[in-house]
Amino acid sequence: MVGFILTGHGQFSNGLASAIDMVAGDQPAFQIVPFEGSQAATYGDELRQAITAMRAECEGVLVFVDLLGGTPFNQAMMIANDVDNVEVITGTNLPMLIELLLTRGAGSSLSELAEQAVTVGQMGVTHQSVAAMAASADDELDEDGI
Repeated sequence: MVGFILTGHGQFSNGLASAIDMVAGDQPAFQIVPFEGSQAATYGDELRQAITAMRAECEGVLVFVDLLGGTPFNQAMMIANDVDNVEVITGTNLPMLIELLLTRGAGSSLSELAEQAVTVGQMGVTHQSVAAMAASADDELDEDGI
C-alpha cells in the first residue's frame, strides 16, 4: 500500500483530515504533519520522521502539500531527494484526497497515484452557479450532500 502524509500551513492538514474522517472514515497509512510557524525550527525533522516511518511500512509515500514553493513543499522535496519512493503533490484538495484514499489499494503504483491526484484535483475545481444549474433540467441540487 502507498502511504499518505498530508501537510500544509496552519490548520490546513487538520481541517482536511477532519473532513476526510467525516466523509470517508478513519484511513490506514494516513498521517498529518501540520506546519505551524511557531514550530518552524522542528517542522523539517517532524516531517522527515513521519515520512521515513511511513516509508518503512509502505511501498511508497505520497506527500500532499497545500502550496507550491512554501515551506511544507520545500521540506517535502528535500526529504524526497533523500528517501526512495516518495512523491510530492501540491495544490491538495478534498476531492483529490478522498478519491485517492478510496482507490489506492487497487494496485496502482506510486507514480500512477501521483498522476491520478493531479487529474482528480483539477476536476474538483469547477465554477457552479444556480442559474446555470436551473437551466439544465437534468441537474438537481442535492440538499443532503455527501
